[in-house]
Amino acid sequence: VALKRMLNFNVPPVKNSTGEPVWKVLIYDRFGQDIISPLLSVKELRDMGITLHLLLHSDRDAIPDVPAVYFVMPTEENIDRMCQDLRNQLYESYYLNFISAISRSKLEDIANAAIGANAVTQVAKVFDQYLNFITLEDDMFVLCNQNKELVSYRAINRPDITDTEMETIMDTIVDSLFCFFVTLGAIPIIRCSRGTAAEMVAVKLDKKLRENLRDARNSLFTGDTLGAGQFSFQRPLLVLVDRNIDLATPLHHTWTYQALVHDVLDFHLNRVNLEESTGMESSPAGARPKKKTKKSYDLTASDKFWQKHKGSPFPEVAESVQQELESYRAQEDEVKRLKSIMGIEGEDEGAISMLSDNTAKLTSAVSSLPELLEKKRLIDLHTNVATAVLEHIKSRKLDVYFEYEEKIMSKSTLDKSLLDMISDPDAGTPEDKMRLFLIYYISSAQAPSEIDLEQYKKALMDAGCNLAPLSYIKQWKAFTKMASAPTSYGNTTPKPLGLFSRVMNTGSQFVMEGVKNLVLKQQNLPVTRILDNLMEMKSNPETDDYRYFDPKMLRGSDSSVPRNKNPFQEAIVFVVGGGNYIEYQNLIDYIK
Repeated sequence: VALKRMLNFNVPPVKNSTGEPVWKVLIYDRFGQDIISPLLSVKELRDMGITLHLLLHSDRDAIPDVPAVYFVMPTEENIDRMCQDLRNQLYESYYLNFISAISRSKLEDIANAAIGANAVTQVAKVFDQYLNFITLEDDMFVLCNQNKELVSYRAINRPDITDTEMETIMDTIVDSLFCFFVTLGAIPIIRCSRGTAAEMVAVKLDKKLRENLRDARNSLFTGDTLGAGQFSFQRPLLVLVDRNIDLATPLHHTWTYQALVHDVLDFHLNRVNLEESTGMESSPAGARPKKKTKKSYDLTASDKFWQKHKGSPFPEVAESVQQELESYRAQEDEVKRLKSIMGIEGEDEGAISMLSDNTAKLTSAVSSLPELLEKKRLIDLHTNVATAVLEHIKSRKLDVYFEYEEKIMSKSTLDKSLLDMISDPDAGTPEDKMRLFLIYYISSAQAPSEIDLEQYKKALMDAGCNLAPLSYIKQWKAFTKMASAPTSYGNTTPKPLGLFSRVMNTGSQFVMEGVKNLVLKQQNLPVTRILDNLMEMKSNPETDDYRYFDPKMLRGSDSSVPRNKNPFQEAIVFVVGGGNYIEYQNLIDYIK
């Protein structure tokens, strides 16, 4: 909503206004591109009157009779380039939107350039948008994509980090969270664990929100904010969790569709990049290998299959794709019939939109054909994505890893020795083996004896693993208070069902032979448990000493005694050091 408002020159778009939108160009930097691309397609931009969207630092031609909307970070080099645009008189008028607040001095630089270029009247508006975060789902956001290694777990937990570096990282995180709440139009109540990076974030965010509220004339949380109508009167809870409370989950192999896609494929900002080898037939010996084509697919909110199945266990997904395919095949004759009515043979879908609907027959064909073709597109997309995932599952035995790790984390009896798993040359990559061993090491109540550890190390070395992570986790385990009481993950393990009925028959797209049909048992992960305690005001040793901040209270009283005795209706969970799709899915299941 905020982006559409910005693209409409910062006034809310009017519904049902007839006529064309105002045509304009959009100029963004990489940060702006990352924020817009998961949310608005090129078609949607076009509908909003964006004829061209260009990177700020690309070579752009002058288009003197068109307004330009800029959406960029207020960095030195971006400002320089904008000043240059003013001097070169590239556009008719300039709407400058900064992703994060611009400083006074940089604003003056732009003003000086505008005066120098005699372009003051052309600069129509300058806005701080407070949109420095990336929304990937209706209920999920990340801080950034360009510089994500700057706020990563590693960045925060490096042993040689200096205080100034830490300050910078914390400020970066806080800036994004602040933007998030400005856009939401709500002031949260903040809870966080003590003595962690999450606490540093909480203190800084509380201070920043407080300072903004104190300056009533310029407060961002009054008046016509977009979020005003989105929430009930009750304020949301912000739970800041530190990644160190649970390092096993991010290492854990997964079994649900979205988490698997993220784990084994190249999946960023809701786009999957796949390499597909063209032609499956085996090439004669000595022939050049077939060249791989790169394909990318967007997995979006409008993709009904994805929305329905992104949290499903993989075998269920394979089965559903197969079902969809069969129901589509039943309609395929219908597609052929419609195409022949319309007199288009073959695949020329462009022609469909060109036809005039002169008969009732045509009208119905015009309306139902695009729908069927879209259905076909989604089926093909998920067939390809799921097949790519399946190849990884089979070649790396990911089902075995998932099941084995679940047993370790829930302290069940193990059916085969960890050493055998690590030494099995057919099971998994060196990284898979390392992840498995680290989960075992983190979850075990007492660390393995030196003799055992040496034996494991040797097996890991022989399997080609890099042992650096192990030495970090060893130190980490010695440091954390958690070591005394390992996080509990519940004591349920996934139960294999009978073999997949539909997918096992030979006509299926997916050769699932040898892959276990595991079903997930619902159990709350540590992050979900913490949220549950804090939202429902349950007393629990895990969260009783969490700090409590209310930026609306006049003095910053730091008591962990909540003022608010009622359970919360809305909550935002943020993991300092990075959450993941397993936890996201676990929270969604918890809400259900």
